[in-house]
Amino acid sequence: MRRTLTALLLAAALPAFAQQPPALEPIPEPPPMPADNEAVDEPEVTIVKRGEDTVTEYRIRGKLYMVKVTPPHGVPYYLIDKEGNGQMVRDDSAPTLAVPMWVVKSW
Repeated sequence: MRRTLTALLLAAALPAFAQQPPALEPIPEPPPMPADNEAVDEPEVTIVKRGEDTVTEYRIRGKLYMVKVTPPHGVPYYLIDKEGNGQMVRDDSAPTLAVPMWVVKSW
């Protein structure tokens, strides 16, 4: 019984060993690394003091895409050019939380 079981298992596994691996193609060469003058676009950050506010401007390829305004007393807010047309829209980083306030009982 044991020999029959072993023979059946070997017969079932034999087609897996008989398969040939697929023909492999060589891996193409990676693209060359960018030179120093072709560096990856990193944002240019400019920090300006306007009145009491600190204004941080972010530009890529000379185009202004985001402004962070930090007042001396308060929470900083962002002006972002979402559509790329030069119109800045205010975008607060922290979501506003509206806490429901119901009068349950009053005297």
